[in-house]
Amino acid sequence: MCSNQQRDPQYAELEEFINEIPDKTSSLIAVLHKAQEIFGYLPEDVQRFVAKKLNQPVSEVNGVVTFYSYFTETPTGKHVINVCMGTACFVKGSADILDEFERKLGIKVGETTPDGKYTLQVLRCVGACGLAPVVTVNDRVYGHFTKQMVVKTLDEYNE
Repeated sequence: MCSNQQRDPQYAELEEFINEIPDKTSSLIAVLHKAQEIFGYLPEDVQRFVAKKLNQPVSEVNGVVTFYSYFTETPTGKHVINVCMGTACFVKGSADILDEFERKLGIKVGETTPDGKYTLQVLRCVGACGLAPVVTVNDRVYGHFTKQMVVKTLDEYNE
């Protein structure tokens, strides 16, 4: 660890998590999930740290980070809003819901509000087609979502 990382409680928390894993050979995705939970995203220095601790090439760690859409290399807002654009959700109006979120937040897909509170993203399928259209905020799933629910949902996270 470099000296900045030694003093950083986030790196210490991640290192403790890694040290508690009995078999590190197949733990990369779990470690990346934990790292993203701790840091909010996976910048290059965090990826290098994980690679070193798991004794894996940085290129392999970065390959996993860039392959899976769950992982991000850029900071996100405190609340990440995902609008499902899979076929069932799209047919039931998810494009209108996305437009309403863009309008209310003043941002486009992939952007974060200037105050760092919200990031707006799309997903190709949440896997909850029976609840279409689906919106997730952080880890919470909202089914049968309507355009009219946008303001209420944002108000819920403004508290």
